[in-house]
Amino acid sequence: MAKKIIQTAGKEALGEFSPEFAHYNDDILFGENWNNQDIDVKTRSIITVVALMSSGITDSSLKFHLQNAKNHGVTQKEIAAIIAHTAFYAGWPKGWAVFNLAKEIWSPCEGDFPYEDPEMRAHAKAMVFPIGAPNDGFSQYFSGKSFLAPISTSQAGIFNVTFAPGCRNNWHIHHANQGGGQILVCVAGRGYYQEWNKDAIEMKPGGCINIQTGIKHWHGAAPDSWFSHLAIEVPGENCSNEWLEPVAEEAYGLLK
Repeated sequence: MAKKIIQTAGKEALGEFSPEFAHYNDDILFGENWNNQDIDVKTRSIITVVALMSSGITDSSLKFHLQNAKNHGVTQKEIAAIIAHTAFYAGWPKGWAVFNLAKEIWSPCEGDFPYEDPEMRAHAKAMVFPIGAPNDGFSQYFSGKSFLAPISTSQAGIFNVTFAPGCRNNWHIHHANQGGGQILVCVAGRGYYQEWNKDAIEMKPGGCINIQTGIKHWHGAAPDSWFSHLAIEVPGENCSNEWLEPVAEEAYGLLK
């Protein structure tokens, strides 16, 4: 589920002078229209930029919406193509004006991730850690597509694991004669962690799970969201993983 957009600019600027207009701006335009899920926020951001550019509005409001477009995954190459395309229909001088604003927000090639999936690109931009390479070495233990990026391989192993929507690993158990276990820290997206015979725990950025040895569990993405977590290997003696059966489709399907 997309994060709810909350706007207070109307009340801050016009709350006393024109409370009715402030209400329409904050509660209706942004509170209802921008939170409508019929189109995604990135597409809505692009439409707004095009509409303002076509109207010849190149003041702070357009700069706000250019920044908003960047925040929702529009890359430098995408905004350059959008402005150039719109300039053919709205007017070349408007194109020049908007390019000058866009250059204050994007650097050349900024955010140009090599992913065709726009949701994957937006997910990559939402975190400081890399998505990494396809997790082929462990693919037999995952349902769906996952990626692995080593962050640290000395002192303590730290890996950024990224799950495509619907992807999760099999039930598994961490073993060790002493110490061991794993720590998960969500860095982007939304996912779940579940222990055997317990309810699933939703994970969001900043959430942390401490996994003790001997605990049967699984973790992975929500059905509708990319998900990345750091997997931190707790040092121990004779550490190993016991991979078990996949998570049942019926049980996973109950998660939202």
